[in-house]
Amino acid sequence: MSGFPGTAPSLADIEGLGRIGFQAIPWELRQHARDVVIRVEDFPDEDTEEEMELESPFDLLGLYRGVSMLHKSVSDPVPHMDMIFLYRRPILDLWCETGDDLLHIVRHVLIHEIGHHFGLSDDDMERLEEEAETAESTARMADLPRA
Repeated sequence: MSGFPGTAPSLADIEGLGRIGFQAIPWELRQHARDVVIRVEDFPDEDTEEEMELESPFDLLGLYRGVSMLHKSVSDPVPHMDMIFLYRRPILDLWCETGDDLLHIVRHVLIHEIGHHFGLSDDDMERLEEEAETAESTARMADLPRA
């Protein structure tokens, strides 16, 4: 759990990781999701907990709120604000349980929620995650000193 010695990552830290994770999403999707607001909160609110029938607020890592692109229409009377919520405490709980890289977890949640924005299948989202990991690996390799 490096990168945050002695303290839990703050809401601002998770937001920063969300911005980094967003940049790893393939441009073809990212350009259409740039108006989606990404918001970080500790937990889902009570209404969301009830609506999602959660047993615990730790059961939800993120949530897309809005109208997927498959259902949007230019004739809609009022444009809908699309938002992705990242829930800090459940994300940190998963991070502690798994020991996975925190950026990887945040990016995973973000890709999944952006996938809902586009109405993508789980297979499509898995492919996007693989593309994001490949792009991240390539970027890390470019930063290594050359022999």
